[in-house]
Amino acid sequence: MLALFGFLTIAVFLYSIVSKRLSVIVALVLIPIVFGIIAGFGLELGEHMLEGIQLVAPTGVMLGFAILFFGVMNNAGMFDPILARILKAVKGDPLKVVVGTLLFAMVAHLDGSGASTFLIVIPALLPLYDRLGMSRIVLAGIVGLGAGLMNIMPWGGPTARAGSALGIDPGEIFIPLLPSMAVGFLWLLFVAYWIGKKERQRIGVQSIEYSMSSGQTEEQMNMKRPKLFIPNLLLTALTLTTLVMQWLPLPVVFIIAFVLALLMNYPNPKEQMQQIQLQASGMVPVLSIIFAAGIFTGILTGTGMIEAMAVALVDLVPEQLGRSLPIVVAVASMPLSLVFNPDAYYYGVMPILAQSAEMYGVPGIEIAQASVLGQMTVGFPLSPLTASTFLLIGLAQVELGDHQRFMFKWAFLTTLWMALFALLTGVLSGW
Repeated sequence: MLALFGFLTIAVFLYSIVSKRLSVIVALVLIPIVFGIIAGFGLELGEHMLEGIQLVAPTGVMLGFAILFFGVMNNAGMFDPILARILKAVKGDPLKVVVGTLLFAMVAHLDGSGASTFLIVIPALLPLYDRLGMSRIVLAGIVGLGAGLMNIMPWGGPTARAGSALGIDPGEIFIPLLPSMAVGFLWLLFVAYWIGKKERQRIGVQSIEYSMSSGQTEEQMNMKRPKLFIPNLLLTALTLTTLVMQWLPLPVVFIIAFVLALLMNYPNPKEQMQQIQLQASGMVPVLSIIFAAGIFTGILTGTGMIEAMAVALVDLVPEQLGRSLPIVVAVASMPLSLVFNPDAYYYGVMPILAQSAEMYGVPGIEIAQASVLGQMTVGFPLSPLTASTFLLIGLAQVELGDHQRFMFKWAFLTTLWMALFALLTGVLSGW
């Protein structure tokens, strides 16, 4: 029964936000509480919710101060010269912008961190998209697709989890998948070209002259600090380097970086408070969703619904499909990102699937390889179970339901093409 309540919780949640019948925050909090009570849990739900909130608290702090930091940098004009050069290179062509966005996101995600990728790419490109009149949904979706493909890298998280769960070197899982990743990359280039072409047809190629003062109000111009471009760039580079190298905990990195950015650009205390107030409208919704997501995952984990769903999922596989389990897992891996967080899947579901596959004579490593083709890799930037998704849509200022509707089909097809290539090349068993 717990598995049924878990699947119902996920299904009702996804329906409510995709159909926009409930806001994300209300759905994240209300739906798991209702199903938790129906499942027979009482006041202990409070403890589970608190555990979930405590789990996401460091992420919430990091995201809050990251938004403050990049907001200050944007107001100070650090991105203006960068954007001017980008605009000069793409010459106002939406097709080139979309393809460039994909490549930019993939390079930025070489560190394996979704949060840092979105914090680097979205603030840098959002003014460009707005200036050209391009869709923010396209921006969030293309960045998510590029980051998702690169998340298959061994240091991205899912591959490392898969290796540790099965006692296998992550490199053994990853190396055979490199040709499939190449196929995924070529597919995404086609997707970027296709979407960029549609954007070009919609708004046309624009001949624009960009300057730091384009479209800026007098108040915004007064906040610019062009003479501090190099110091701001160095501070940003140091911040991101510290983040990637993990010299300090992520929340601490952005707290310190934000304080230094304020002191350097706006030494007047009144100006400092003004900067905080200016970023509040963008920060509060993101933080609200993060902590609401903590309640959602806390209830599903604490009540045992996630574990029960994992067992039920394995029981659903017919015996005759045993030899085909790897390709079945690969095709289902991306959608499963909407149901299981990475720890629940890779430490709870995947070992059971791998053990089941071995009973049919299929090496367990194939289940790991099938899983990383989509589960919290290509699928992580649209999953409601990861904080990075909310950072992505928060920075891009788009609705979760709109983002999922746009990105789901492209992400699923990316995983499907990679899975089929892995099947054809013998990496995965399927018949």
